[in-house]
Order: sequence, then structure tokens, then C-alpha cells
Amino acid sequence: MNTPNKLTVLRVLLVPLFLVFLLVGQIPAHYLLALIVFVVASATDSLDGHLARKNDQVTTFGKFLDPLADKILVLSAMISFIEIGLCGSLVVVIMIAREFMVTSLRLVAVSGDGTVIAAGLLGKVKTVVQMVSVVLILILCMLSEWSILPAGISVPVIAESLMWISAILSVVSGAQYIWKNRAAIGQLK
Repeated sequence: MNTPNKLTVLRVLLVPLFLVFLLVGQIPAHYLLALIVFVVASATDSLDGHLARKNDQVTTFGKFLDPLADKILVLSAMISFIEIGLCGSLVVVIMIAREFMVTSLRLVAVSGDGTVIAAGLLGKVKTVVQMVSVVLILILCMLSEWSILPAGISVPVIAESLMWISAILSVVSGAQYIWKNRAAIGQLK
């Protein structure tokens, strides 16, 4: 297994640690620790792709697992935000539905003729927006927990707004993904 793929696997392995820090409020500075783990995991997303292209180590495994690792990390955070009261379930369900749709299309394409459909630019932008939204929400939670958030700022309102921005971008990028790959979809039996 090459270094880029190891970094992708590391991203998946960091998810349980992130969730423990995010959801276990008894851990001192738990939002800060969750933020650090999330940022490290998110950084592996850029690094693994950069290394794979730079060192000519792009693999089918990496093309397939990299977007799944992103989904596992980001959606774990978003589902947890529902649990801790930072956003509603509808916005997260929309994003999960988009991810199932795109991942299913990838699976069908690869099982049909072996074509691995890589993530498109808008899908990558969507992932970055989602990751940045999660980071901002974690920073707000941390500031709120430490009672240094300015008065009048509602973390749940901001969190919900950021999630809806992510959801809209998810739907748009999903529609673009289907349109761009319509020929491959049309050939599926």
C-alpha cells in the first residue's frame, strides 16, 4: 500500500477518535480536541491526492476509497451535530441521500465495465465547503464552551445555516455528477 492510500486509511481510522472527542462532553476541552483531530484528518485529504499525483501513485483503490473516506469523516460530524442539537436531520438526510446516490453510481459503473468514475471539481469543492463548515462549527462550539463567544451569537443558527449551504452545494454537485456521467449511466443494464 502506497503512502497516499495509507493517508486515506488514516483518515477513516481517525473518525472514531474524532467522534469520542466531539460527543463525550466530560473530556476536558473536548471540542478543541475534536477540532484538532478533524483538521488533521481533513488535511490528509489534500495531502494524499497531492502525493498520489506528484509521485504517480494514483490507484484504483485510492480513487475509490478517497471519496468514501471524505464521506465517512464529514457525515459522521454532521450526524453528530444532530445529536448535540446543532442542526436538524432534514439537512443531513439530503446530504446523505446525495452521497448514497453518487456512491451507488460509482459502484454500478465499476461493477459493469470496470470504469472508476473519479470525483469531479464541483464534488471536491463541495467536500471542502463541508469540511470548512464543520471546522467553523467546532470553533464556535469551543468558543461557546469556554464562554468567550460574543453575546447574541447562536451556534445552532449558524451551524444550521452552514449545513444548508453545504446541502445546496451537495445537491448541485450531485446533479452535475449525474449529468456529466449520463453516458456511463445510459450504458448500464
